[in-house]
Amino acid sequence: MAHSSRLVDLVHERIEDFLAERTSILRSISPDLDPLDLFSRRFLSGGKRFRALFCYWGWEAVHGRGFDPFDADDEVDLAPVVSAAAALELFHAAALVHDDIIDKSDTRRGAPSAHRLFETLHAESGWAGEADAFGIDAAILLGDLLLGWSDELLDAGLDALPDRAAARAARTEFMRMRTEVTAGQYLDILEERAWVAQPDDEQRLRAERIIVYKSAKYSIEAPLVIGGAIAGADGAQSAALREFGLPLGIAYQLRDDLLGVYGDPEVTGKPSGDDLREGKRTMLVAIARERLSAGQRRLLDELLGDPDLDADQIRMLQRTIAECGAVDELESMISDHAARAVAVLERAPLSQAARSELGALVRTVTRRSS
Repeated sequence: MAHSSRLVDLVHERIEDFLAERTSILRSISPDLDPLDLFSRRFLSGGKRFRALFCYWGWEAVHGRGFDPFDADDEVDLAPVVSAAAALELFHAAALVHDDIIDKSDTRRGAPSAHRLFETLHAESGWAGEADAFGIDAAILLGDLLLGWSDELLDAGLDALPDRAAARAARTEFMRMRTEVTAGQYLDILEERAWVAQPDDEQRLRAERIIVYKSAKYSIEAPLVIGGAIAGADGAQSAALREFGLPLGIAYQLRDDLLGVYGDPEVTGKPSGDDLREGKRTMLVAIARERLSAGQRRLLDELLGDPDLDADQIRMLQRTIAECGAVDELESMISDHAARAVAVLERAPLSQAARSELGALVRTVTRRSS
């Protein structure tokens, strides 16, 4: 894990250097733009950097040199993959800013979400108009700015790649990822409203489609394939990265769904039961609806999505979902998908060092508490 730790440091340094370059442009325009600089740095300063790690290990899986990030004399040029990994972190930050607006979330990682930060700035400055409207408008622009910067950072890295076919393959995968995650986000907000008009026997299928396109591909599969593409992956190697990444990405999101209902707010940085208040139609909810009695199902449907649910109602829903066996079934699904990913590694045409590190990451992302 030492190599992963060093890689995270390199990505952080690349992000800091890039922000210094871009925010100097903002300062040259107006000091009024300082909050865009401040808040962008805040949203890029933390996180687990999973996407960056998967991008790097996708690269190492194909490159296979056993690069030592602690060896200053190693001649391997990491600039392309480090820039791509950093670009994925900027893209993720943009998605979180927009996601918090959509979900009306007040917090992110235990601190105010972007639109709440801008809302507070408005209120404390005594400006005209509604503070909450300004907060949403400004956060949308911050997300757009981060999204554009992620493209710039990716291109800066790919421009340094001598293999132009590899650069095109990486860029193609990045663009596909952008399309897929936007489609998945739309399907997510659609399902919160359209579920009532859909057949009950399709809810698992619809929940899984959201998992795949909103999270699984963009969180794990795409970063792996982008990293592999930068290293010049052949068809078999790209296929192996996809076959490993997709089931692990699904397991990752299923764990996220459990944390969204049962997570400790001191660890997750989100209120307990947040997904219940937001009305998320997750796989956990789909399984629970299948297992509950008609009366319990009606009560779940009535309460799910009520932003004013109190602590007692949250605890009652948590207990109801657990007692019907939905949590146990979801845990089993997480284990099954993780096992599928591990099985792919055993036969994959990838470097031994990467297979070992990716196996460790399977455990990290599926057993996490935040």
